[in-house]
Amino acid sequence: MRRLLITGGSSGIGLEAARRLARSGHQLTLFCRTAERADQTEQQLRAAGAAPSQIACIAVDLADLASVERACQKLLDQGQPLDGLVLNAGQQRAGAAAPVFTPQGIEITFAVNQLAHQLIAARLLPLLQAGTQPRIVITASEVHNPASGGGRVGQPAHLGDLAGLRAGAGFVMLDGSDRFDGDKAYKDSKLCNVLLGRELDRQLEGSMPVISWSPGLVIPRSSEGFFRTNRQNNPLGMALFALVARDLLRLTESVSTAGRLLADLATDAAFASPGFSYWSNRLVRPGLHRFEATATSAAGADLETATALWRLSEALLHRPWERAQA
Repeated sequence: MRRLLITGGSSGIGLEAARRLARSGHQLTLFCRTAERADQTEQQLRAAGAAPSQIACIAVDLADLASVERACQKLLDQGQPLDGLVLNAGQQRAGAAAPVFTPQGIEITFAVNQLAHQLIAARLLPLLQAGTQPRIVITASEVHNPASGGGRVGQPAHLGDLAGLRAGAGFVMLDGSDRFDGDKAYKDSKLCNVLLGRELDRQLEGSMPVISWSPGLVIPRSSEGFFRTNRQNNPLGMALFALVARDLLRLTESVSTAGRLLADLATDAAFASPGFSYWSNRLVRPGLHRFEATATSAAGADLETATALWRLSEALLHRPWERAQA
């Protein structure tokens, strides 16, 4: 039995992984966006066979760093060790005309996909280091790599010198651009996810597995989960994209398979080697994916940028709101 914390476990591949992990007898703490989602997720997991003592679904809004801080402090106060952090939540705002900012004034794609996860990892590291054979799993994406199929569409991931982040809260794009591009903001956040894994591994000196991974292109049939914002911004375009990519060209991976892979990454002995690794569920041909360890993009291997990203992000995390609202 492993004790795991999962973000993004109330829908999509996170929920599928949680179902599998619960059925296997693991102890799960899930951060869910609202109290309503927390209740729904607990009911779904119990319906899948989880015992009430196995699961704790906590309302945590990753778009509000004060909410994340409160949840982390609660877990620290309880003092129960963790055997794994599964940093899986994400959102994309492709098609949005303008950026959305969090209560702390941070562009929401970066805040949810990256900054909240850095805060969770930093705050809960003592619980993780007290766990048994601990590991960290971070859901990134192949679109972090401009040479990948998805990475070549539209503007490529590129952080520049992190000019936006250097300017502090209120930036529109990480590279300093003041023109919002929701698709690029997502790609940039996924590059940040890879760099987060690199920096955590550096800080931990290779003492535990730190895994960044790409599940492939997963498009659920429901309106919940990762693509809900895109469907709201561009419902016709998303419906057409899903029809072509999933049903006609067969470029996508199923929620079931991607969820199984995420559950395996969090628990299977095959992924227990200490140090950083990047795993990709790569499309080989229509209808066929191959899951294997592979290289990141060159930008995803830039250790200086990884450290700069962490340190500049810390400046956003250590604000007066952090303790005043916690």
